[in-house]
Amino acid sequence: MKIPQLQKKPETKSYHNTTWEDNYSWIHQENILGVLKDSSKLLPEVRKYLEEENKFTEFHLKDTKKIQKELFNEIKGRIKLDDESIPFKDKHYEYWTKTTEKGNYSIKLRKKIGSDKIEEIWNGDFEKEKLKTEYFGVGDLEVSWNDKLLAYSLDLRGSEYYTIHVRDIFTNEAITEKIEETSGSILFSLDDKYIFYSKLDKNHRPRKIFRHELGTSTKNDLLIFEEKSEAFTVGIGLSSDEKYYFITSSDHNTSEQYYFAINETKPQPKLMQKREKGIIYSINSWGGYFYMHTNKGAEDFKIDKTNDISFVKWESYIPAKDETLIGSLTFLNNWIIRSEVTNALGKIFVKNLKNEKEEELIFSDEKVFDGGVSLVQKDKNTDLVHISYSTPKTQSRVYLYNLKSKEKKLVKEQIIPSGHNPDDYIVERFDCDSHDGRKVPITITRHKKTNIDGNANLLLYGYGSYGNSMSPSFSSTRLSLVNRDIIWVTAHIRGGLERGMKWWKEGKLLNKKNTFEDYIAAAKFLIEKKYTSKGKIIGMGGSAGGLLMGAVVNKAPELFSGIVMAVPFVDSLTTNLDHSLPLTVGEFDEFGNAKDNKEHFEYIYSYAPYNNIKKMDYPNILITTSLSDNRVLFDEPAKFTAKLRDYKTDNNLLLLKTEMNAGHGGKSGRDGAIEEIAFDYAFILKITKKIS
Repeated sequence: MKIPQLQKKPETKSYHNTTWEDNYSWIHQENILGVLKDSSKLLPEVRKYLEEENKFTEFHLKDTKKIQKELFNEIKGRIKLDDESIPFKDKHYEYWTKTTEKGNYSIKLRKKIGSDKIEEIWNGDFEKEKLKTEYFGVGDLEVSWNDKLLAYSLDLRGSEYYTIHVRDIFTNEAITEKIEETSGSILFSLDDKYIFYSKLDKNHRPRKIFRHELGTSTKNDLLIFEEKSEAFTVGIGLSSDEKYYFITSSDHNTSEQYYFAINETKPQPKLMQKREKGIIYSINSWGGYFYMHTNKGAEDFKIDKTNDISFVKWESYIPAKDETLIGSLTFLNNWIIRSEVTNALGKIFVKNLKNEKEEELIFSDEKVFDGGVSLVQKDKNTDLVHISYSTPKTQSRVYLYNLKSKEKKLVKEQIIPSGHNPDDYIVERFDCDSHDGRKVPITITRHKKTNIDGNANLLLYGYGSYGNSMSPSFSSTRLSLVNRDIIWVTAHIRGGLERGMKWWKEGKLLNKKNTFEDYIAAAKFLIEKKYTSKGKIIGMGGSAGGLLMGAVVNKAPELFSGIVMAVPFVDSLTTNLDHSLPLTVGEFDEFGNAKDNKEHFEYIYSYAPYNNIKKMDYPNILITTSLSDNRVLFDEPAKFTAKLRDYKTDNNLLLLKTEMNAGHGGKSGRDGAIEEIAFDYAFILKITKKIS
């Protein structure tokens, strides 16, 4: 089949005395956010190119149709389709969700406490069918405090422009005007007269908080807060003691918080702590105290407390620990629960407020696991909590745990209908040396029958941005590769928070290349230890993990048999130079400001995947993107693919697949998500020659 060709329209670009030519910049339309909301505005020649690439991909993967179907059924067969969540007990009702065998979306149910009558208050499949839409994204689903109203937000394109609806649960009638172009989050006021929401500006940034009086025109909505900085975005929440509303304004590196009392008729948010560059903090209130979780004077965070509403005098509550990330607090009347993360592994601590003693909550004898605590009811006068727990080989389990008696009872276990034996798998944790001697944690999951002799194929997953840590949790989908002798490895590279804030700082701005070096070091370590061999590694990453994939394949293509990039941030220099795009300005402290800072420009230019494509052999590459993605615009992977076709000197596969009705998270619905995984895995099995 003829290889798709994107027309070249050379444009000379110049910044900071550096000039380069971009043959494909023309596909970035001036009103690009308008295109994301309405795909009919897409340039016809660009649409034609994307469709040709889709046909090209379809042609070259037509021999995987059978395995795609097999993988789909296999992955779906590990999901208990007709499942229910554990109920949460509110004041008058118990609420929970369920899924059905045939459905793709969740159903929200409730029953009055003490009653057996179950009410269905939301059915995602019914709502989608009613709207006759291909994409159906639910942003928020909230019930009013009096249990009479249901508020929900919908995105029908994948572009993350959410419309808020509020209806009467008993009559199903709308009780207020719909509110368009919001971030999707909804907060009912405690008296249920209002909802609070954040409105998106022209650049898709939530910088205003409004209060809407239910049953009135949205034209009369009260603006209660506006963030002036384009780099900051805002959100609103309620304090744990339900005495205050808190507004948080932040970018990735700095935060600021305001409060107003729940009974203020005309809210006047008051500043709690003035923003300081590089200082992240959040304040909550409980039991007559304010608790502040902050990294001021504590790189990996600490918690201070005060009963002074002027927020001047604070006393230490949980002190800082080096390279141990201190988490925030969960409050009960007699207990305070908190978390810590050290070396990519979490811990949970419980403090008894009656005797002020704190102890670690140990609920596993496995070394590598992921766990958490959640509340079982609205009433905080309880000793009961839910403990969730999983490992890369052990499916999720939830226990009802009594903090006082320390008794635990298994209340839910993830059921794998097709069968799963954790003893068939081996999980290992290693530290490998990076280029500068820093120890990089890696988590390995493999089948016990897979030989460690250098002959196995290995999937190396990475992300490494925004302080996002990769938790060692269970994934039933990965078993489709692991059961076929493909070892799954997660590299906990710098840019995340696995080793605290220092781990993040060492993987961003002018340290960003450490992220790539860590990943390559992990690959070489795995080769050295005979888990795989050069040319047998499949690299996988999405979004900022796609930036990682683009950078490492330019630097060390010989390590890989293939690369899978999902919605990849590969034209990172162009995006960084465009301050009108939704995320750019808010990410100056993550990636830098190439437009206004020469040092930042030169550094980003030196690693940006699109700018560093070379004339050389590349491995097999699958790139997936979505037309309505406003986080990583579709034109980034499209340009990257077109330029890579010009430069690569091999005959390996280079495939671009664009979802024409989806956003950053891909297709909506359970089946849609499984189809995408099966598609990616089929590509992997093809290039590793594990299908005939």
